Amino acid sequence: MRTRTRRLTALGISLLTATALLPSSGAIAGAAEARDARPSAGGLSATVRYTQYGIPHILAKDYENLGFGTGWAQAADQVCTLAEGYVTVRGERSRYFGPDGKPDGSLSSATTNISSDLYFGGVRDTRTVEKLLKQPAPAGPSATSKELMAGFAAGYNAWLKQNRVTDPACKGAKWLRPISALDVARQGFAVQVLGGQGRGIDGITAAQPPTAKAPDRAPDPERTAREARRLFSADEAVMGSNAVTFSGKTTANGKGLLLGNPHYPWQGGRRFWQSQQTIPGELNVSGGSLLGTSVVNIGFNGDVAWSHTVATGVTLNLHQLTLDPADPTTYLVDGKPEKMTKRTVEVPVKDGKPVTRTQWWTRYGPVTTGLGAQLPLPWSAKTAYALNDPNATNMRGSDTDLGFGKARSTDGILKALRDTQGLPWVNTVAADRKGHSLLSQSQVLPRITDDLAGRCSTDLGKVTYPASGVAVLDGSRGDCAIGSDKDAVQPGVFGPSKMPTLKDAPYAENSNDSAWLTNADRPITGYERVFGTIGTQRSLRTRGAVEDVAAMAKQGGLTVKDLQEQQFANRAPAGDLAADDAARACAALPGGTATGSDGKAVDVRKACDVLKAWDHSMNTDSRGALLFDRFWRGLVAAVPNAQLWKVPFSAADPVRTPNTLNTDAPGFATALADAVTQLNGAGIALDAPLGKNQFVVRGSERLPIHGGTESIGVWNKVEPVWDAKGGGYTEVAHGSSHIQAVGWDKGRCPKARTLLTYSQSSNPNSPYYSDQTRLYADERWVTSRFCEKDIMGDPKLKVVKVRERR
Repeated sequence: MRTRTRRLTALGISLLTATALLPSSGAIAGAAEARDARPSAGGLSATVRYTQYGIPHILAKDYENLGFGTGWAQAADQVCTLAEGYVTVRGERSRYFGPDGKPDGSLSSATTNISSDLYFGGVRDTRTVEKLLKQPAPAGPSATSKELMAGFAAGYNAWLKQNRVTDPACKGAKWLRPISALDVARQGFAVQVLGGQGRGIDGITAAQPPTAKAPDRAPDPERTAREARRLFSADEAVMGSNAVTFSGKTTANGKGLLLGNPHYPWQGGRRFWQSQQTIPGELNVSGGSLLGTSVVNIGFNGDVAWSHTVATGVTLNLHQLTLDPADPTTYLVDGKPEKMTKRTVEVPVKDGKPVTRTQWWTRYGPVTTGLGAQLPLPWSAKTAYALNDPNATNMRGSDTDLGFGKARSTDGILKALRDTQGLPWVNTVAADRKGHSLLSQSQVLPRITDDLAGRCSTDLGKVTYPASGVAVLDGSRGDCAIGSDKDAVQPGVFGPSKMPTLKDAPYAENSNDSAWLTNADRPITGYERVFGTIGTQRSLRTRGAVEDVAAMAKQGGLTVKDLQEQQFANRAPAGDLAADDAARACAALPGGTATGSDGKAVDVRKACDVLKAWDHSMNTDSRGALLFDRFWRGLVAAVPNAQLWKVPFSAADPVRTPNTLNTDAPGFATALADAVTQLNGAGIALDAPLGKNQFVVRGSERLPIHGGTESIGVWNKVEPVWDAKGGGYTEVAHGSSHIQAVGWDKGRCPKARTLLTYSQSSNPNSPYYSDQTRLYADERWVTSRFCEKDIMGDPKLKVVKVRERR
């Protein structure tokens, strides 16, 4: 070990010396832009130190070499997932997987491969990403970000060239090919537009002018408002997160604490991957990166830690077009005609003829015929709808992340947000070693003020905007154009001064509701509706989280251990509010029976006893948790929120209201009967411990999974997949992912505990395929190794020097 230490120390000294000899950023940027799939002429290299659970600590002399080491290490763990993502952003899914196949949803909401290819093919053909890369910072990405992307592509390619692929998901696949820096940038672009154009891809690629005989249809305002609210509601979101920061006023040593608990998919291309990135004297940051990302997105350094939660800000808006009566591809602005722009895309198709289709674009963005199947926006002879997505001109996210990694305080986090303005759809929650706390909803949002919406909303917009934050503006009026803020780095978005922000509160928490109830004693108000609501009912997850963290802050003396206990407390707020009422009402049912949705009477007497005895938690040994879960899912699906509770919501008491379950509501007894029928049909005892029937299988192991669904309100959220034939919940679709509990003491090393719930690798042949999943099942953590002495002292340390081979 001493020999290895001396060797790495010498390497560190040489890297420090080399840092001073780097070429200018402009020279590197030019090289990065010119790089294609071929190895660099300079021969990139990095040192990767692997510690327990396959976590790489990547050491490099500059950013391009750091990107190289990152691309190499990500490919080693996730080559198949990454490769499929590059097929997606090249617009080639139909060529390899067939036009009717379905993408995994990680890079867009496209429901078919052909729809995905038509969109990304259009991005490719119009050189959209290339144009964004050429924009000078701060409007465009920095030279450093481009160096990282170029290095990442070279590292991925070098790993692919020098290693044998063992993952059965892509072993021998024709679509497993070298990539370019442009592919990496295109993948980054896809992530940026996930909440905007990415959400409307099916509507964008299907939009075609109406024929002469087509009926003159218009969307129903009330239905559209209802569906828009559902589409953008935190309760309905596929992804979410929790994060809480505690200021030094509440902690044992006066330093800050952060608990980050993002809820992301357990499979596919939107997984996190752990690493530490180090350029001596320049950057030293540890945390989680979304696959294909060359920077740490969520993490910590020696002085500050941060996490993100999916925000309520609506990252798009619509413009309702008034069409020329003689030509539905011409629209009017202030009475003057403007011709739509045609974007014709050809997509190669596996075992078939290429598909060619035209998209239609306007000054506001692409014409769309809907945001998902539930929210149609018909293109009629009189009207069409164009989608505005300001993140379609934003490729600054990596620079924001780099700014976080180099920050030394929560003020540094705010500075990075202000200077780069790159985050499209998340809040930022942060803490630092000096005891400061921060929450900021700093998003790139269309500059929709309430005044603009009031003046310029169409009849449709007058109902969608208050209900969901989706503005529908009158595209025929020039005075309804979206304005700009003086402190914004791009036109048409809010500047940093308009972002809802809370500094140095005893606690600041977000669980995907709006910023209003970040701290129950210091609610945030005064922001525009597009950011989210004020004074409205919170989700059960938010209510439970605020109860928990407010009590923790009041208790004081907090440590990292308290954060760990909160993460796995597995309290079910819905159970606290409703289980006892449900048990009493169940026991009062005549004859102990209830009628199910199939019209059959069901004996529910044992269910009453099980609900009464349940401990209101979602631990693996909790008996009755699964019964309540199935009952509650059926109940909230059948009973509108207004009828679910006897005591309604009050903005004066937002954490404790609504409450008192309305057991007289139509659907209560039916939901109970159906839950009993489901469990009986699956051969599951009503009082079976949760972990017996909520599990994942990894190799030959069956791992019990704790936690609960969104509707139950558990902090440790999991959204499991029900399989009655398989014995209950047999996989996790999404939920707790890259968890981190971070604090500091008097030393220079952060005190961090982390956990990547689904493990580092998606390759079932990897030793890192399920090791952290096993830890998660046992509620155990990884002790983060951030400082050199901790990395070098790891009993599983493995040092790998990676380089390009000519």
